[in-house]
Order: sequence, then structure tokens, then C-alpha cells
Amino acid sequence: MKVSEYVRFDAVGLAELVARGEVSPAELEAAAREAVQAVDPRINAVVETWPADDEPGPDARARSGSAPLAGVPFLIKDIGVTMAGRRTELGSRLAAGLVAGADSALMRRFRNAGLVTFGRTATPEMAYSITTESVLYGATRNPWDPARSAGGSSGGAAAAVAAGVVPIAHATDAAGSLRVPAACTGLFGLKPTRGRVSMGPDADETFSGLAVHGSVSRTVRDSAALLDQIRGPEPGDPYFAQQPSRPYAEEVSRHPGSLRIGVLPQAWGGRRTTAPVADALSRTVRLLEALGHRVEEVTVGLGVGWEEFVLANARLFTVNLAASVDALAAAFGRPVDSSTLEPATLAGHHYGQRVSGPQFVTALTVRNQVARSLARYFDAYDVLLTPTLPELPVPLGAYAEGAAALDGFGWIDRLNDRSPFTMPFNVAGTPAMSVPVTADTGTGLPIGMQFAAGYGLESRLFRLAGQLEQASPWSDRTPVVWAGQHTGAATPGVAPGSRRSDGTLTAPPIH
Repeated sequence: MKVSEYVRFDAVGLAELVARGEVSPAELEAAAREAVQAVDPRINAVVETWPADDEPGPDARARSGSAPLAGVPFLIKDIGVTMAGRRTELGSRLAAGLVAGADSALMRRFRNAGLVTFGRTATPEMAYSITTESVLYGATRNPWDPARSAGGSSGGAAAAVAAGVVPIAHATDAAGSLRVPAACTGLFGLKPTRGRVSMGPDADETFSGLAVHGSVSRTVRDSAALLDQIRGPEPGDPYFAQQPSRPYAEEVSRHPGSLRIGVLPQAWGGRRTTAPVADALSRTVRLLEALGHRVEEVTVGLGVGWEEFVLANARLFTVNLAASVDALAAAFGRPVDSSTLEPATLAGHHYGQRVSGPQFVTALTVRNQVARSLARYFDAYDVLLTPTLPELPVPLGAYAEGAAALDGFGWIDRLNDRSPFTMPFNVAGTPAMSVPVTADTGTGLPIGMQFAAGYGLESRLFRLAGQLEQASPWSDRTPVVWAGQHTGAATPGVAPGSRRSDGTLTAPPIH
């Protein structure tokens, strides 16, 4: 399969080709590897690929085509998931050379889904930023404008998907780390409900329940199909979200009905939404109204003041960070200093070591207050709408300006200030998604809109996302750095999804 053909299919479409015997998993993997070679020197999204003949424990179902996403090339983030015999370095010099001894529960589910995992994507150090610019890997660049950030902490995943390397990739989200890069790179990204996907077996919670596993993709149905394969508890999980009544993949094509949608145009904390994003929000509201939804502006309280909210987050994040850093330092016999950690991470470690037990418990109390407060709004509204970010993707280096002078609280305050819309839904544990409904009319850069729903209501979000994808399609938008851009155009007059007389394939319409 040519790369020009490969990039026109989403993951579900590729799996259908494999199931029909029209293409083999090996052909798809070869195309994905060629795509890496074509675009990664310009975006620095993939930190490592593994030889095709040296994959530990390949899943026979992936090779045979019997699994739901059989043969689909896939990349995992360099944190949060472990693959037996492969490095997981957390984007940090402190963890350089760390090799996993076993698959995590999530990795087993990726294998069972039939995905062919052939590499890992860049993350900022310890996933401790919303831009992906680590000392260990270097900066990951946005395929839409390589001078700008691809977001973080799943920036490598998002850049790889946006550039056509893979149709979907693993991502995590503890403060917006999935939705922020999705917004920056024009992708769909849904943060699931807390407890929807197991963090086991090495953890029951990550960042005290703020972090979840998910994916970034070019189509809604891909994210739905993958979540169907990875959702559900593992033995020993402390809690889990109730399973949906039907597969998420079926929700994408179902009508959402007329929803009550509350709009929050300006963020908590005082950061003002910039003009391009405000304009995009207004266009999104008009689209929603045209689709029959009831939309009105609302004021949403968090149950605590913004400063108290940020302080609680700083304590939760830094205490968890300090524990991870200390464990890695002990395991490798490495110092905890500027030779192993970047300034923001080192400052977070120092701050976390000074947080007392009572202060940590108080932060958990704030988590509960925020969850209870937001839950009341989901009684009044089916969905809350905000911009995903208050501004366009920032230039590379913007987050690092003055970072060396910040303490652990100051860095968390900076992240919450630059991404004020996303973190509350991590604290509340409710699902939220970034949808690339529109783009900036001046630069063409994608702009994500965030939709959040009540606990366990991913189904509602998938129905709405499917409707928006039909009404305002985005899959035909391609960035400056695109794996298929120099490989020829489709032949006119060939039926969608058919094989030409020369044996090549044309992609079916993606909905």
C-alpha cells in the first residue's frame, strides 16, 4: 500500500481492509514506517520505532485480521503504558534506559484490539507540561506550523496523527494533556470518565485520580472504537465507571437529540479568550443552534476560588511527582538535580517534598468540592461548551520563558493560566472532548472546542461529536507537514473504497 493511499483511511477503514483481505497488516506497517521517515525529521514526534521482525509478543489476532482493529499501525506514549521489553523513559534523563518487564493492563488491551504497536511518541518530562519540549527528546513541532507547539503532554502522539503517521495514537490526560494537543493539531480527542480505563496493575490512580488514558484521532469513530476495546475494570481496581448500555462505536451515528448546552466563553482565573478563539466559539454556537440545540451563555462556579483551586492542584501534582522522582532516582542510583531533571520538574519535586499530609488531604477535599459543584451544572445542562484553549497554538519556547525562576506552585499556576478550561474536568473526573469544529480564518490554524458532560456520559459526547463531524467535516483538512502530500492525488471517477485495476486502493468516505 502506498503512503498516499494509507493516509486517506482512518483506523476503522484500515481494519476493514484487513478483514476483507485487501491489504495485509505487514503492508500497513510498512506504509506507517515510510510515513515516519517522510515527516518525523520535520516534527520530531516519534522518539523510537522498533524493528518489524523484533516485536516482542506479537498478537496473532492482529496478524490474522480477527481482532476489531486488526493490523492498524499504532504508537504508544512514552509514559503511562508499559510494553514488555521496550523502553519507557517518561521523557526524562532520570528515567533514560528504563525497560518495562511486562505489559501493563492497557497494553494487553491494545494487543487484544489487534493494534500493531511499532513505536513510542514524545512527551514532556514526566508529562509535566502542556507543551512537548523535553531536554531528552527535543521539541515536538506542530505539523500545521513547525514554529509552534503541538501541545502536551501528548504532543508527540498528536503531531504523529495530524501528520498522517498513524490514524490514532495512545494519549493520556491529567490536566488537558490529550485535549490540548488535539486542539493544537486539529484532531479529535476525548478524555474519558475517571475510572473508565484501568491504570493497573502498577497503579490504582495516577496523579490522585486526575489522569486518564485515551487517544487522539482524525475521526470520531476511531476514538469510539478504541475506547470500546480498552474500557472496563481490571481485578483490584479501586473503582470503575458503569459500563455503557451499547458500544460507543454505535453512538457516533446516533442522533444526539436537542441538547441543552451551556457556554462558558471566558475562563476561570482571568485569562481572556483571544479574538480568533472567541470568533471560532461564536461560529460553533451558530452551528449548534442550526442543528437544533438550545444554547445559552452561563456562569459556572467551581465551588472554590481560583487561587484555592490552583493551590490544590499544585499540591496533588507535586506530591505525586516527588514520589515518582524519588523512586526513579533510587532505582537508577541517579541524583535528583539539574543533571537529571529540567527546572520545572526539579522545582515541582522540591515543592512536593514540603507538602504536609494535612495539606494533601485538604487538596483532595478541594477535588471533591469541584466535582460536586460541576455536577450541579450537569443537572441543568446536558453539555458544557468552552474553547479548549483561550489562544492559538503558542510558539515553541513560550512556556520556558522565565521557567527557571518559578517554584513548584508557580509552574502549575502557569499551566493553569495557559490552559484554564481543561483542568476542572480532570479534577471533577467527568468526560470532556476537544473537537476541531473550525479553524482560524487568518492563519488557518485549527481551533478546538471543548464539550464536557456529566460523569459516565461519554455516549452523549460521542453522539454530539458524530453530528458535528457530519455537519462540519474536518478530516479533509491536512497540515503543512503531511505524509501524503507529495505522493499523488486520487484518480477521479473511482468508486469510494474500491480497488483500481492496478491494484491500488481508494479510501471510502470517513464519517
